[in-house]
Amino acid sequence: MGDLTVKKNAERAILVGAPPFDMPQQVVDEHLEELARLANTAGADVCGMVVQRLRTPNASTYIGKGKVEQLSRALKEHDASLAIFDEDLSPAQGVKLEKALGTRAMDRTELILDIFALRAKTSESKLQVEVAQLQYMRSRLKRMWTHLSREGGGIGARGPGEQQLETDRRLIDRRLTNLRRDLRQMEKRRATQRKARKEQFAVALVGYTNAGKSSILRELSGSDVFVEDRLFATLDSATRICDLEGPGPILLTDTVGFIRKLPHHLIASFRATLEELLEADLLLHVIDASSPNWEEHNEAVNEVLVASGVNERPVLFVMNKIDRLTHAEEQALRSRTAAFLGPQVFTSVIERGGLDSLREALQAAMRARLVTVRVSFPVIDGRTLAEAYRVGEVLERGYEAGRMMITARVPTAVAGRWRETNGLIVEVFDAA
Repeated sequence: MGDLTVKKNAERAILVGAPPFDMPQQVVDEHLEELARLANTAGADVCGMVVQRLRTPNASTYIGKGKVEQLSRALKEHDASLAIFDEDLSPAQGVKLEKALGTRAMDRTELILDIFALRAKTSESKLQVEVAQLQYMRSRLKRMWTHLSREGGGIGARGPGEQQLETDRRLIDRRLTNLRRDLRQMEKRRATQRKARKEQFAVALVGYTNAGKSSILRELSGSDVFVEDRLFATLDSATRICDLEGPGPILLTDTVGFIRKLPHHLIASFRATLEELLEADLLLHVIDASSPNWEEHNEAVNEVLVASGVNERPVLFVMNKIDRLTHAEEQALRSRTAAFLGPQVFTSVIERGGLDSLREALQAAMRARLVTVRVSFPVIDGRTLAEAYRVGEVLERGYEAGRMMITARVPTAVAGRWRETNGLIVEVFDAA
């Protein structure tokens, strides 16, 4: 399972895989490796695993009776207090497993929710995580009471907090109503902020978790963005201004990473990220080109985009981490992806000049949305000149009869607004 760094006194866990009978062994290993990394991100010490191939899950305990006994022995042998399943368990299966094992059983969804609770930093993301956890908890109250009653919490016991120890469905529903009201207020404020920056070229980074989105944002913006080699290292969206030394700056937003089998109610809760995608002029779909699973990761991200209704946005594929490939591997990948991925660039934040192709592609995308204008305005109108430099490219400037004359490439929305502004004489040419 690789070198997984764990904290001192971490909770010990056994992983449980129940793949379909016909799933290739390599895929099974990759899925369990990802589950181990998720567990490590949550703070668990993975000390073993139990795997059973299934044609159909057992209705009572998901895995068979013999495997439940084997899992129970493994938990005792490794002094582990937690069994983490790679599949979703029904409430009834969770209760029966915990009764049979004498300890806690957690499914993949609950683990991801716990990581999100751990990683949420802003007020909005904390509310969003709580909404998702309460929705999950609502059908599992009896089992969750046991989880949350433990002093000090533990994996799966973060988020809503101690006030939920004696909750019931009515209280949860009331809490959900209040949380959604607060989130709507935040959404209104965010919509006002987006309106103020609507004329700027907005780009959103999307991709599988740990594909390198935050590293790209940090390199392009030159700002201090948190980067860590763990799944879901960043949860909150981060927007930075990036000066590409071309036709004005862009607004580049890093969004939460996606993952296979991402809980649908969690997707619905993170409307802030989805709204950033819907408002973006361009999506940068970042793919870890060094991962043997990049095609599966690509499919997982596309599924989320389709479910979120943002799959119609223009997309540029960014094949990242090519520094980890040999020259032959990179050339083979270029040949393989050219036919079906669409527009793409190959990048590395490690190699010198490794983001040059991405910068050039972004500059070209910006220029494609600009129009060339000739504008005449009073020389005392410094605001128009400053805006031309801020949002576009000034090609020429001069003076005539007490007025300044400039030729510039600016966004279509800016040109339209200028045409309606008193004191400005605007002539629009063909798009750049």
